[in-house]
Amino acid sequence: MCKAQSVNSGLALRGCCLELIRSLSKLHQLSGMASSDKPEVVERDVKEKGHKEDDKEEGKGGFIEKVKDFIHDIGEKIEETIGFGKPTADVTAVHIPKINLERADIVIDVLIKNPNPIPIPLIDINYLVESDGRKLVSGLIPDSGTIHAHGEETVKIPVTLIYDDIKNAYDDIKPGMIIPYKIKVDLIVDVPVFGRLTLPLEKNGEIPIPYKPDIDLEKIKFERFSFEETVAILHLKLENKNDFDMALNSLDYEVWLSDASIGAAELTKSAKIDKNGISYIDIPITFRPKDFGSALWDMIRGKGTGYTMKGHIDVDTPFGAMKLPISKEGGTTRLKKNKEDGGDDDDDDED
Repeated sequence: MCKAQSVNSGLALRGCCLELIRSLSKLHQLSGMASSDKPEVVERDVKEKGHKEDDKEEGKGGFIEKVKDFIHDIGEKIEETIGFGKPTADVTAVHIPKINLERADIVIDVLIKNPNPIPIPLIDINYLVESDGRKLVSGLIPDSGTIHAHGEETVKIPVTLIYDDIKNAYDDIKPGMIIPYKIKVDLIVDVPVFGRLTLPLEKNGEIPIPYKPDIDLEKIKFERFSFEETVAILHLKLENKNDFDMALNSLDYEVWLSDASIGAAELTKSAKIDKNGISYIDIPITFRPKDFGSALWDMIRGKGTGYTMKGHIDVDTPFGAMKLPISKEGGTTRLKKNKEDGGDDDDDDED
């Protein structure tokens, strides 16, 4: 609001107040005259005297009511002149900037509009996140700022859900599930004329309780075999135990065969893993079999070989991007050579 408008509003308010003072003064003078100017006393009968007493009481009541009505009218004029009004608020968005196996960070965007010619303080923000009537998390944010005059502000409310707390409190909430939520927010503001107001808001949605995918190294297929350098393809099996789809963007991993690392790498390859589904991924890798010692002979003889695999996958989900750990320890896999390297290369055991 510009300075001229501020001055005009101030003058208007001063004029209304002066009008109120003058009117109350005038009414007070009239009341004093009515009480001091006593009419000539003449004899009347009892009935007429009784009527006069009733009229006097009625006159007093009428005067008080007029004063009350007048004050109410002046208050409305002040409100209209200055332009005070109740602020409004709405939940415009709910973001999940970070989600993993341990927690979900949620940000609630609340748009607050202030129609008043002066800034109003946002005293407190109370929030509650519940699922099917059960509290997941709640909190209070005090002294949350000021909403500018004739302006609007988007207030961001950060909320964190700790999955262990939720699972420990409610036995029926399991990893891999999608649960409904309701966010309740109370904004407490202080507005001139109206005083302290509470603006209640609600927003419904869904949020997952993520479960890490299972990974298996089903077999290793040789592309080129020699004791100095072997090129192989790792056949991986990824099982998604969540009630939502995943789009695999990248995978980083390290693999150990018989306690000897055969290398680490990153794979950038898009693949879809359906909810509660299985996906197969082929990853190329190069290693030196002679570094494995006695384990090499077990691999050559086609025996099962113990392996360990650890890494991470980056996936997109309907709830945002996630980076989830993958690990497998104590697994057993097979090695298989191509025909040109002395293998049978049959695929009757392919998945």
